[in-house]
Amino acid sequence: MARRAADPRVASVATPTVGIVVYGDLDARSGGYRYDRELADHLLERGWKLEVVSLPERPWSLPAASAPGLAARLEACDVVVADAYCAPSLYCTIRGLETPVVALVHYLRSAAGGDERRGWVDQSVERAFLAAADAFVYNSEPTRRAVEQLCADPVESPGDDDGPASVAASPAVVAPPAGDRLGSGPAFTADAGRPDPFRVVAVGTVTPRKGIDTLVRGLSRLAGVDWRLRVVGETATDPEHVAALRALADRLGVASAVTFTGRVSDVALRAALRRAHVLAVPSRYEPFGIVYVEGMAFGLPAIASTNGGASDVVDGENGALVPPADPDAVADAIEPLATDPARLARASRAARETAAAHPTWTATCDRIRRFLAAIVDDR
Repeated sequence: MARRAADPRVASVATPTVGIVVYGDLDARSGGYRYDRELADHLLERGWKLEVVSLPERPWSLPAASAPGLAARLEACDVVVADAYCAPSLYCTIRGLETPVVALVHYLRSAAGGDERRGWVDQSVERAFLAAADAFVYNSEPTRRAVEQLCADPVESPGDDDGPASVAASPAVVAPPAGDRLGSGPAFTADAGRPDPFRVVAVGTVTPRKGIDTLVRGLSRLAGVDWRLRVVGETATDPEHVAALRALADRLGVASAVTFTGRVSDVALRAALRRAHVLAVPSRYEPFGIVYVEGMAFGLPAIASTNGGASDVVDGENGALVPPADPDAVADAIEPLATDPARLARASRAARETAAAHPTWTATCDRIRRFLAAIVDDR
């Protein structure tokens, strides 16, 4: 498929129709789906016509490329924004479209690790999907680099006869998700921090990828620190994993210090952030991590993973990046914050400053809208 050049500074004067392709209900997901929802709402508010294409999620072995009427629905749009998470269902269909396809990449299955055979299939399918797209929206610079590396690797992809080097040369924009949904709170001061015990909050759906086991192990190694961990997020997705985490905390003798709240309202989440000292989600892979910015807005230093896009916002001043599955690194990152009020105050101020300087959803979506308008104008 020929690549189309586009100048993101050009604004369309027409009223384009954009198709947004996602799995399931756009309103029922968090994380990357919040990104899709924010973009959809923004485009509607700016007068664009919207066609949401909700596909049934399929296992990687059963691509839904031949879903009845899918190609016709996409061809009726002026531009298609396809969530890259849907690659197994789209990699064949988009190869034949005349409508330009913009891959919205905020998660790569192949980067998350896991079963080796499944990983090879994920790489092949994602590479084929990405090679067939005309342009790209990335949630972070690390995600952009990961895509370019994936498409440069000599991995045989199904039906791939479009040079992978063209992915790096395609029109692209990096538009990070915002962290302003929950509001903000003041940074700590050295003489007016939050009361003991030292409170750590982890936010996100409780699955193995989030690294809560690593966090519990790391916290258990803190000598002389009176700490509490509150895990806020859906526990019904993988109940066996949640049971294993409870058992782990019991074996380590810290069960009384670990609380799983399940999914909570935004009001309750704000309260948890206001009470905490640190936000820690040491994921095995985190494509960006909106929650890190949301926590920083409340003055919480962030403990995040080196694997993924968190390095765009987390550094040694406003938190720490730790290798996946490394409890000692977690302990080393949290211990000085828990024992040195002045250091915690400095990290809290840096976190608050990072959040204040971070793009809002309005700024991020407006950047994408102009990018899409330029692609429509270039048809």
